[in-house]
Amino acid sequence: MPAETTSKTLQQTTEGLRLVGDAANGWREWGPYVSDRQWGTVREDYSADGDAWAYFPHDHARSRAYRWGEDGLAGFSDKSQHWCLGLALWNERDTILKERLFGLNNAEGNHGEDVKELYFHVDGLPSHAYMRMLYKYPHAAFPYSDLVEENARRGLDDPEYEVLDTGVFNDNHYFDVTIEYAKHTPDDIFMRVTVVNRSDCSASLQVLPQVWARDIWSWVGEPVDRPALVLQNDRVAARHPSQPDKEVTAWGKRPCDWLFCENSTNTPRLFGEPASGPFKDGINDYIVGANRGAIRHDSGTKVAAHFHMRLEAGASEVVYLRFAPAGSAHVNAKALFEQRTSEANEFYGALQNRLKDEDARSVQRQALAGLLWSKQLYNFDVKAWLEGDPGKGPLPAGRSHIRNNQWRHLCNFDIVSMPDKWEYPWYASWDLAFQAVAFALIDIEFAKDQLLMLVKDRFMHPNGQLPAYEWRFDDANPPVHAWATWRVYQMEKTQTGKGDVVFLERIFHKLLLNFSWWVNRKDAEGHNIFQGGFLGLDNIGLFDRSAALAPGYQLDQADGTAWVAGYALDLMRIALELAQHNEVYVDIAVKFFEHFLYIAGAINEVDKEDVEGLWDEDDGFFYDVLHRPDGLRESVRLRSFVGLIPLFAVRVLEQREHEGLKGLRERLLGFLHHRPDLAALISRWTEPGKGNRLLLALLRGQRTKDLIKRMLDESEFLSGFGVRSLSRYYGDQPFKMQVDGSTLCADYQPAESNSRLFGGNSNWRGPVWMPLNFMLIESLREFHRYYGENFSVEYPSGSGYLASLEEVADGLSHRINSLFLRNEEGNRPSMAGYPQLEIDPESRDLVLFHEYFHGENGRGLGASHQTGWSALVALLLQPKE
Repeated sequence: MPAETTSKTLQQTTEGLRLVGDAANGWREWGPYVSDRQWGTVREDYSADGDAWAYFPHDHARSRAYRWGEDGLAGFSDKSQHWCLGLALWNERDTILKERLFGLNNAEGNHGEDVKELYFHVDGLPSHAYMRMLYKYPHAAFPYSDLVEENARRGLDDPEYEVLDTGVFNDNHYFDVTIEYAKHTPDDIFMRVTVVNRSDCSASLQVLPQVWARDIWSWVGEPVDRPALVLQNDRVAARHPSQPDKEVTAWGKRPCDWLFCENSTNTPRLFGEPASGPFKDGINDYIVGANRGAIRHDSGTKVAAHFHMRLEAGASEVVYLRFAPAGSAHVNAKALFEQRTSEANEFYGALQNRLKDEDARSVQRQALAGLLWSKQLYNFDVKAWLEGDPGKGPLPAGRSHIRNNQWRHLCNFDIVSMPDKWEYPWYASWDLAFQAVAFALIDIEFAKDQLLMLVKDRFMHPNGQLPAYEWRFDDANPPVHAWATWRVYQMEKTQTGKGDVVFLERIFHKLLLNFSWWVNRKDAEGHNIFQGGFLGLDNIGLFDRSAALAPGYQLDQADGTAWVAGYALDLMRIALELAQHNEVYVDIAVKFFEHFLYIAGAINEVDKEDVEGLWDEDDGFFYDVLHRPDGLRESVRLRSFVGLIPLFAVRVLEQREHEGLKGLRERLLGFLHHRPDLAALISRWTEPGKGNRLLLALLRGQRTKDLIKRMLDESEFLSGFGVRSLSRYYGDQPFKMQVDGSTLCADYQPAESNSRLFGGNSNWRGPVWMPLNFMLIESLREFHRYYGENFSVEYPSGSGYLASLEEVADGLSHRINSLFLRNEEGNRPSMAGYPQLEIDPESRDLVLFHEYFHGENGRGLGASHQTGWSALVALLLQPKE
């Protein structure tokens, strides 16, 4: 769908005007807030052993009411999920209705959990006034058993068995099902389902747009007023005890039947306990099992408009559903969809007015569509979850100590950007920071809300820790919240000419608590070398970084230390900005300046009597250091992205900051006079760089060049598609180290992981990862702001070509972008796992945004809808100002 050429700014478009002021909240009330997968989540797990996958499997999902949310195919709901809309399909061959996306759980997949469907987020607006996605549904029976059984036969070293491999999509024997939503007003929702038979033979399909109420009545222990859907002539009245009355209408080429059931658990089927229906699976049992007693025809808490289609080869058919305030006047649905798609084209035309390449425009728009589709209502009250619901009987003994017992304060009921609504239908704190930065390209207010949300008392621990993710809130994710806050603040300043100082100040005060938590909890010996722990990089090191080491061992982490150094600089930069409005913040800025220098001194071995640094002069690289029980310290000489993260700790001070703020320069020089050993770690204050700027970085010029030389070596880190997470050197020569009587090994694995560490569904030992490459590109640009064109490095190393750091950043950005763009052969490297789609004229422009990418050929790996942080490519594609 081409964007219109426009001279308007983003804020001047129809959609841009919707996003301003109080009216914006009304337009945001409804959106794609229904998860792709609620089963198998920690929230729904009330087991004795904490096995969330086994406690609530996919086979239960159609029959069992959810406690903490809802899921569905192309789901849409209000912010509180009083009412949900979604789609069900039946090809007259499947054993169940297609009401939700299917995938393997963590134990079933040979590389952990994995969705096994073909679906694409195609378009959307930030207000969700228009949204569009595509689902591909085979004519043949969906291969549920084949996918489970074949993946069970495969091992860690085998490729994953995907739905395209089963053959059910051969010869285009499938339906393209496009699901669109358009809002006439903020609470008048139209759903349009367009089905196209892509094969050369006729086929039947049953299409069932659905409306249902989230189960709010089964968990309170006493009778409550239930929502009700009641047939009234040709429409369905929707009544909710806390909402205005609504009505549901549906129409198409053929008439529909209304089918009703209750959104309640089928206890006879699942647990052998007597109960009267109809149940949540009633419509499924009526359609698939021809069980006429499984439904009602007049009322319930779930309803489907049942359409039966017979489509000839290449034919298409459209059905509509409307969910509107009771008594709403007629609206021309076709004209409404045309209007909203035109507004979407205008909006993206304004965003992309300097992006001329049509393929790049399409990729960027789909990345942002994926970001918009990945919003979800995240509902989780940890205290209530640990203690159980009234009338539900006692919980298993010891359950409260399985996970998250120290997070009883956490009470979330928020619209949150998810990493991937099927594979990761829960927030992760550092993912969320990157997602907010990507959102800021099109929706500054939502980006700010996401960052503010995570530091609220309902999220942040009283001790200052940010929650990691629901499997283990106690884990420590990299502290990138301040970086994202500053980035979003700057983006708003660029877009509107004014930064939101109140937003900046609110987050800053909460992050002071979080920084104190890092300093007090992650620096074991008080030497400014940080242990960190998990830090989001799963299996990148030799050790399980979420678990305690053997007694007497301690690991000083190069990335943990560098992350905190960068955190100190981010907070210093924010304090300096706030000091432009209130000079009190100068004192705080100086404090973070001191923090940074102490860390810089420690990581670079300035005070050797107290601590051994992490820099290896011979290798020109940063390594973790292992402390053994006998007091010896040993460098873990494994070259991974861990050793490159110190490059992220770089910030440039503008002249207006170091000269314009009263007393700042004197305070800084006074500290450096007192600690001249630390002064050597930063740029020459009497010789400012480009633009009279000053540089704060963990590395001086020569060490910066040494580290970048390693990074740009194609035999080590530099691939055709970005910087690898582990050096290619270990492909032929795996790294080995003796620890506590065992030999630990790490080898270069450019594709999926060959271990089950952290569930086995991600791999940081070779593939290219978007967030780290994005931060690397940003850091190189920051170095260039100081050094300018005179500071050059070989790019690639050994090539003889000298490039500025800005050129290197542009080159890395180009390599990342090339994952998604068509190459000279007409292929997209990241879509190499979908050859059938790549040669299909109807599908070749569809793009997926994977979690990570093959270190050699760029093939997309891991979660397939990670928009999520892979939506950062939208910023890399955007031309520089």
